[in-house]
Amino acid sequence: MKRPTGLRVVVLAYLGVIVALPVGYLIYRAFSKGFSSFMSQVTQPGAVHALVLSLEVAAIAVPLNTIVGVGAALLFARHRFWGHRVLDLCFDIPVAVSPVIIGVALVLAYSKIGWWGSWLATQGISVLFSVTGIVLATTAVSLPYVLRSTLPVLLESGTDQEEAARTLGSGPLRTFWYITLPVIRWGVLYGVVLTLARTLGEFGAVVVVSGNISGLTQTLPIYIYDSWDQNYNAQASFDNALILAAIAVVALVVLGILRSKERNHRGDLA
Repeated sequence: MKRPTGLRVVVLAYLGVIVALPVGYLIYRAFSKGFSSFMSQVTQPGAVHALVLSLEVAAIAVPLNTIVGVGAALLFARHRFWGHRVLDLCFDIPVAVSPVIIGVALVLAYSKIGWWGSWLATQGISVLFSVTGIVLATTAVSLPYVLRSTLPVLLESGTDQEEAARTLGSGPLRTFWYITLPVIRWGVLYGVVLTLARTLGEFGAVVVVSGNISGLTQTLPIYIYDSWDQNYNAQASFDNALILAAIAVVALVVLGILRSKERNHRGDLA
């Protein structure tokens, strides 16, 4: 069988143009003025606050979407009900529409002239231009990833082991923890990594609902944009963009190492 050399070259060239060259240039520009300059830019108070806020938002949004995603995957895989397809499609809305539209929808719903904003204001709850609004926006745009990475695994695994466990007297939580979760864990972890990357890198929806208040509601992507477009500090943009990229790469590397150890462990057992 002939090796697909031509196809391989096309794929590598395509990845080089859209991934390797931009990332390589980002790394080059980030360290073009030396490591001390890089550290100076990423440790600015505004940059540190933006990074901490991004991590705090991710720490809320990722677990929420993980719980909802796994629950929805179990619902869709194990049950059939009226409105099943419509509910399933609703999870894909954040992927199908622009994040800016999601941000505008949140403004229309939670502003003082919106459906619930005036009532929330009377209760002393501020959604827009606050961390709460940022969490809502990032949770909305990263909603489907855990579901879409877990659902195919559940459908492929079937229900035989779960039914056997229930027959032997295992309760729902015990069955999930000892039977279902080990089967879907890599799908869940992959979805978690995608969700983490999406929440840390979200810009469109967040910039609409956050108000872009420096030192208060600026996440790191907004800080990067602000440094480039408003403060004319391209170096700060490159340096902090590299921080975001590094976090995503580290998450993927950790996932790859864990999967490799899992395969080796299965090989040893076999």
